Amino acid sequence: MKILVGISKAPDTTTKISFTDNNTKFNEDKVQFIVNPYDEWYALVRGLELKEKNGGTVTTITVGGADHDPIIRKALAIGADDAVRINAEATDGYYVAKQIADYAKDKSYDLILLGKETINYNGSQVGGMLAEMLDMPFVSIASKLEVEGTKATLERDAQGGIEVLEGELPMVISCAKGMAEQRIPNMRGIMAARTKPLNVVEPSESPVLTEVIEFSLPSEKGDVKLIDPENMDELVRLLHNEAKVI
Repeated sequence: MKILVGISKAPDTTTKISFTDNNTKFNEDKVQFIVNPYDEWYALVRGLELKEKNGGTVTTITVGGADHDPIIRKALAIGADDAVRINAEATDGYYVAKQIADYAKDKSYDLILLGKETINYNGSQVGGMLAEMLDMPFVSIASKLEVEGTKATLERDAQGGIEVLEGELPMVISCAKGMAEQRIPNMRGIMAARTKPLNVVEPSESPVLTEVIEFSLPSEKGDVKLIDPENMDELVRLLHNEAKVI
C-alpha cells in the first residue's frame, strides 16, 4: 500500500497572536511551531498503522519553505519512510491542493490522508479540492478507517449516530479524532529521521485565488456578572435586556 500524508505546521496553542504588515500577515517571530495535530495524531499515525498491517510505504508531503523542515523531521521520527517538501509559500487552500495534486497525479498512491483541518486556519478545504483535482473519491472528517484489499470502510460522526461508508481505493480522506492514538517518537526514530530522505521539489504553476485584507483579534471578554441561583427573575431580566438573547 502506497500512502501519502499531508503535513503542515501550526503555531503551538500557547502562542500569543499578533500581526505585521498592517495586520495582513501573521507575526511568526518567536513562535514555536508544531505539526498540525490533526495531521500528526490521526492522518499520519493511521497511515503508519495501515502500513504495518498491510505493508507498503508512508510518504509525507508539505507545501512550505525550509522553516518547515523541523516539523517534517518529527513526522519522519514518528515513522514515515520519506518526505516531500514543495518549496513554496502556502498561500491558500487551493494553492496547497494544486501543488499536492500536481505532485501526486502520476505517483499511483492508494491513499492520501490529511488532517480534517489545520488548527490555525480551520478551513478544511484542501482534501475536497485535492480529490477533485485527482478525480478520486473523498471522505471528510472520518473517525475510523479499515482497509481490506482495495476496499476501504470508514466511519464518521453523524447527527444521532455514526455513518458507515465503503469505497474503492484510491481515495482521499480527511481524518478526525478517533482515527488513531498519538505516538511519541522514540530515540531510535529521532536518530533515524536524520538520514531519511526529505526531497525538496519546486512548485508547479498555480494561480493565487485568495487575498488577505486584514486579520484582527477577537474582542476581549467582558466582565462577568454572578447571579444568585435563587434569583431567576434577575437572570431572565439580564438575558433579555442586556445580553438580548431571549
